[in-house]
Amino acid sequence: MSVVSPEILIKIQNYCVYQERCHAEVRNKLYELGCSTQTLNEIMVSLIETNFLNEERFAKAYAGGKFRTMKWGRMKILNELKSRKITDYCIRMALKEIDDLDYMECLAQLVEKKIKKGADWKEKQKVTTWLLSRGFELHLIKISLAAYS
Repeated sequence: MSVVSPEILIKIQNYCVYQERCHAEVRNKLYELGCSTQTLNEIMVSLIETNFLNEERFAKAYAGGKFRTMKWGRMKILNELKSRKITDYCIRMALKEIDDLDYMECLAQLVEKKIKKGADWKEKQKVTTWLLSRGFELHLIKISLAAYS
């Protein structure tokens, strides 16, 4: 059993307190700080036990934040969480945080901002492509665009 440096432990706790972090971010930070694999594992266990690190809490904060501030759709949020190696369970819990009514309202606002009344199919296609890149689902985009025919 290795001895964990109190300085590193305090530094990584402060790193976790500053904003929610996923396990991969904390692991990378510990490697940057020069921790061995054994020390890293001990610190990770300690952070989880003391609730400095909670993947479900991270996923919920990430999903809610990206939806509210960046106006990302569920698909983009899902892909970003998967790229951070978040478990399927945590992803499901995070996506439940996005209210369906708020989601459709957000999509409608984005459509209204980007499209003009009586837009031709080419303009609608551009807006559809843009909304898909933001992570919104095609069937929901079609519903929102139908109001602007």
